[in-house]
Amino acid sequence: MLKKAKEILKSADGKRIICVDIEEWEEIFEYINQDEKHKKKFKYICGIILDGHRNTDVYDKEDINDKCKDVTAMKFFKGNDNDRIYCKEISLEDKTYVVIACKLLIKKKSKKNNKKNNPLINSVGKSKYEIIRKEYPKS
Repeated sequence: MLKKAKEILKSADGKRIICVDIEEWEEIFEYINQDEKHKKKFKYICGIILDGHRNTDVYDKEDINDKCKDVTAMKFFKGNDNDRIYCKEISLEDKTYVVIACKLLIKKKSKKNNKKNNPLINSVGKSKYEIIRKEYPKS
């Protein structure tokens, strides 16, 4: 089944975008917007992704098997609440790099992936997406 994801942010050069799964939209945005601390962390992680940098402390691959090579996690407050937004990375035909925020996991309990989060990561890995691009005003 083809899922839909909506673009929310774009890099300055337009080569990288961040999207959110439409079915998970409400839950993910409620989480991000619950307070200033969560908003700030989300903006920080998105900035790293859109600028093409690597910081494995806040955004890293969840490479648990061959089906999940394109699954990553935004890591919120590692060592404390340890919440995650599992993401899928894809490339569009025009070579735009896309990160789709797919599933929220509150309070990841263990350092390693386990029986609770492996099925979640696998479901993100199997998902196929249609990207709904954002219309930007012409300048």
